[in-house]
Amino acid sequence: MTAAAAVELHDVTLAYGSFVAVKNVALSIAKGEFVTLLGPSGCGKTTILRSIAGLVQPTGGEIVVAGRRIDNVPIHKRNIGLVFQNYALFPHKSVFDNIAFGLKYRSVEKSMIAKKVTRALEMVRLPGVEKKLPSEMSGGQQQRIALARAIVIEPDVLLLDEPLSALDANLREEMRTELKIIQREVGITTIFVTHDQEEALAMSDRIVVMNKGEIEQSGTPEDVYRRPESRFVASFLGQSNLLPGRIASVQGGKAAIRIDNGPELLALAPAAAREGARVTAVVRAQKVAVGSTGGSAGTMTGKIVSASYLGGTAAYFIDAGGVRLQAIATIEDRVWREGETVDIAINPTDCLLLDEGGKRMR
Repeated sequence: MTAAAAVELHDVTLAYGSFVAVKNVALSIAKGEFVTLLGPSGCGKTTILRSIAGLVQPTGGEIVVAGRRIDNVPIHKRNIGLVFQNYALFPHKSVFDNIAFGLKYRSVEKSMIAKKVTRALEMVRLPGVEKKLPSEMSGGQQQRIALARAIVIEPDVLLLDEPLSALDANLREEMRTELKIIQREVGITTIFVTHDQEEALAMSDRIVVMNKGEIEQSGTPEDVYRRPESRFVASFLGQSNLLPGRIASVQGGKAAIRIDNGPELLALAPAAAREGARVTAVVRAQKVAVGSTGGSAGTMTGKIVSASYLGGTAAYFIDAGGVRLQAIATIEDRVWREGETVDIAINPTDCLLLDEGGKRMR
């Protein structure tokens, strides 16, 4: 086991007959780290979580937790905390008995159980609710009870399977913040599964983007967002313009990209950039600046095709010389209207290049 690693997956594979759900996944997670497995439905993220929990058995590879190989260890002998999507609380048991369940199973003394349950409720900021039933509590409170039940056993790793998906938007955002605060205070190694990009970006120390049972990219939220390693990551995480074209010239550390049937963009030139090479320019929608027409240097013009008011920002689709661009811009004084002509500016530092194979050009 790698020094300071709390969880390690060594070439973990899981197949259902001829269908391979997870293929040779290798991952190391540090003690206290909050790692999010992010990807679309069917990408393998939940299968990995269930493999660590012991709910499914890998067909190849090894899972190591706290220095112990556990892929062949029965679920009840793994020291794992698990919070499900639907919380899975016992409806007929009190909050106290729900939280104490794992402790009783481990034959902890009654006096110690009471202390541990009280402490767990304090951690999730719900003191004094021991006698209530789950049905007497809100969705957010039930989620906290499920979290308290998971952390009261002092697990080696906490597994969270989309625990916020059943909450409404406002409560979901509140609990997202609260969950991260609790995780930091407790210092528990956490693996979080979600398909929600915003959740992953807001909560994670590290994001592992998965696609078709394999890891596409692993890195900090900023790294994964700003420097996607593949076409899939660029298109799945955030709102991006993927613009196929060809390198027209390379000069002064910049590459001029002639977009197919469209305008020319400037990008920082990777070492591999060569004149004539086919590339895809990746520009985040938030990095497309939209403003008054004035023919300023470094801009092109376009016509607003559609505009959506989002409060502090507006989302636009713009026809720029035959190419459709998406822009999400801060509203300065007004929202641009359909049919209006606007200036568009894209900084070369915000234009990343993918090679012909769809991988980040270096």
